[in-house]
Amino acid sequence: MSVNDIAYLPENPAHDRAIDQINEEAFGPGRFTRAAYKIREGGPHERDLSLVAVHWGKVIGSVRMTRIAAGEGRALLLGPLAVIPDWKNLGIGRKLVALALEKSKAAGHELVVLVGDAPYYSQLGFKRIPYGQIAMPRPVDRDRLLAYELADGALAKLRGDVVHEDQLKGGFPLPVHGERVAEPAAKPP
Repeated sequence: MSVNDIAYLPENPAHDRAIDQINEEAFGPGRFTRAAYKIREGGPHERDLSLVAVHWGKVIGSVRMTRIAAGEGRALLLGPLAVIPDWKNLGIGRKLVALALEKSKAAGHELVVLVGDAPYYSQLGFKRIPYGQIAMPRPVDRDRLLAYELADGALAKLRGDVVHEDQLKGGFPLPVHGERVAEPAAKPP
């Protein structure tokens, strides 16, 4: 068992079953009730930005990225991030996050958001999102709402209710939390 024998690869459909098992072991059945999972129900994750850690053909860790929107802002939601117990505390999770951030920036994304442990993720450059700036679809500890800017000023654009980006209809911006937005006028026949 050596971290030198680990390959970090783009996720593909053949990895899905192993990733599901890792996430089930790491987060249990309650994971489906969490705010981040509610967002992920709105559409697919970005396979080209999601990664797996593989040791001799076995998936031992993964991280997924999902497109989100809030107000005028767009971002990626990082997670779930999970590593099987035998491989924890060896830097695999940190490496998966670093690689996912690199790939996201190279693809032109400006912001990555997550719900997670601030002491862990702050070591990777994530900072708390100002209280009240965004609202998740289910309750979360607001101290666990974290962001990593890939472009200066990107976080300021993300305001209001967070949804999967595919949930946007007609290209209109999402309302800021609590704000009502008028429906667009009907197009003439």
